[in-house]
Amino acid sequence: MPDRRAIIFDLDDTLYPYRAFVRSGFRAVACRLAVERGLPAAALLRALRRALVHGHQGRELQELCARFDLPASLVGPLAEIIREHTPSLRLPRESRQVLRSLRRTWNIGVLTNGEAQVQRRKVAALGLCDLVDVVLFATECGDGAGKPSRDAFVAALDRLHVEPERTVFVGDDPRTDIEGAAAVGMNTIHMMGNIGDDARCGAPACRIHVRRLDLVPAIAEELVPVRTQSHVA
Repeated sequence: MPDRRAIIFDLDDTLYPYRAFVRSGFRAVACRLAVERGLPAAALLRALRRALVHGHQGRELQELCARFDLPASLVGPLAEIIREHTPSLRLPRESRQVLRSLRRTWNIGVLTNGEAQVQRRKVAALGLCDLVDVVLFATECGDGAGKPSRDAFVAALDRLHVEPERTVFVGDDPRTDIEGAAAVGMNTIHMMGNIGDDARCGAPACRIHVRRLDLVPAIAEELVPVRTQSHVA
C-alpha cells in the first residue's frame, strides 16, 4: 500500500488573518449605511477600524452606533450584514506557497469551526479548494458540536484516508485545535499570534509552537517522515 500522510490546517488566524474578514465586513456595513442612512462611507469605515485597533474588539458596532447617533437596535442587523456578506479576501502569499509546496508529498485538509455558510464564503474568496484536497466544516461533522469534538477530527481523518499518527494538525487555538487534535492521536503544531508576549498554549501534548507558517513544512517532515517502501509494504 502507498504511504499516506496528511497535514490539516485550521482556517481563521492560521491560513489567513481573521481581521481581514472583519475589515471586509466593516466595508459592507459602511456601504449599507451610506445607502440607507446617507452617512459618509469613508467616515463610517474609519470609525469601525479605529474601534477595532483601540481596544473595542467585539464592540465595534456599538461604538459606531454611539458615534453616529444610530439606534442601538441596529447592532444586530449590522452584525448580520458582516456574517452574510461575500467577503473580499486574499490568501497571504506565504500560505499559498506553503500549501503548494506541501501538496507534492502530503494530503492536505482544512478543518474549520464557525457557521458553515460563513466559512464556505471565506474558503471560496481565498481560493482554497484549488490548493487542498479536502475542506471540512466542523459543525457539519458527527454530532455537529464542532472542534474540539472528536467527531470533527475523525471525519477529517476519514475523508483523507489517513491514520492519526500519520497526521499533523496546525492551528492557533490551544483548546479547539491543539487539544482536540491531540485527543485523537494527531501530531500538532501551534500557530502563535504575531504578538510580543509568550503565547504558547498549555496543552500537555503540544510541544511545538511557531509564529510563521513557512516553518511548518520542515517541522511536519520531522514529525511524520516519509516511510520507506519496506515500511509500507
